[in-house]
Amino acid sequence: MSIASPQQNSQHFPPALIAAAVLWCAIVGAGSVATKIANGGMSPVFQAGLRSLIATFLVLAYVRLRGKRFEFFDQSLWPGLCAGVLFALEFWALFEGLNRTTVARATLFLYTAPFFVAPIAHFFLPHDRLSRAKLIGLVIAFIGVALVFSDRLVPAAGSAGPASTLLGDLLCITAAFFWGMTTIIIKATRLRSEAAEKNLIYQLAVSGVLLLAVSWLIGERGIFAPSLSVWLAFSYQTVIVASAGYLAWFMLIARYSASTMHAFTFLSPIFGVMAGTLMMKEPLSWKLLCALALVAAGLWLVNRNPAPRE
Repeated sequence: MSIASPQQNSQHFPPALIAAAVLWCAIVGAGSVATKIANGGMSPVFQAGLRSLIATFLVLAYVRLRGKRFEFFDQSLWPGLCAGVLFALEFWALFEGLNRTTVARATLFLYTAPFFVAPIAHFFLPHDRLSRAKLIGLVIAFIGVALVFSDRLVPAAGSAGPASTLLGDLLCITAAFFWGMTTIIIKATRLRSEAAEKNLIYQLAVSGVLLLAVSWLIGERGIFAPSLSVWLAFSYQTVIVASAGYLAWFMLIARYSASTMHAFTFLSPIFGVMAGTLMMKEPLSWKLLCALALVAAGLWLVNRNPAPRE
């Protein structure tokens, strides 16, 4: 199946797509808990690289089972390598940022990615214009995300100092930029006409090699405390998030408006907090409920007059 095949324009955002996007956000949101658990036994950059490398083989196995064959050394090679490098840079910047700032600040800044995608898509993707309603919706949804983390934005006593926190914040914003640029590369180059599996293999394979190399260069310990919970968390990240989850994401990105799809990512940190409440006994505050209402309102504005499917 070619995921870039033309689709008929739709007056309404399909309910099935909304359900798929929300499910994807829930999976990725829960992945933040899995990452935190796995970090207790694996070095972070090593974990990201190993996850990408194993996921590469899982996606290749899926492709083989489906009877598909891809030619990687064609005109898609250079944009594919570029997407892979951006994918690796995103996770390098994110994990380095997490070493210098709080998790709440890192999560908040990472999910500024839609603000990079929307304006760039407006100028470079003819069918992905930034309307006033979409802009207002993005702002409202972002306010919701900011609200749910507002009581955790000030570093606790004894944590990293202001200069270190600022560097960490900038690194996480950089990660958001690389995330957004990966989406733009896929939409604006030959990768747009390639299968989602091929796009994902480029990114997983390149990032896996690069991140493991970076981990070795910076002297990470690798796997230092392998326990059942660490392996389960790592398996969830590898099989559910990096393989099935990312594959579903790139299929959606190939068919629908890039900035509209990125608007749904505002739900991921909300689901992350919910997962933390259920799995790690973190408190459920009134701010979370208000944030969910704001995010829902923002998504309604973003999707009220959706861009046509491509």
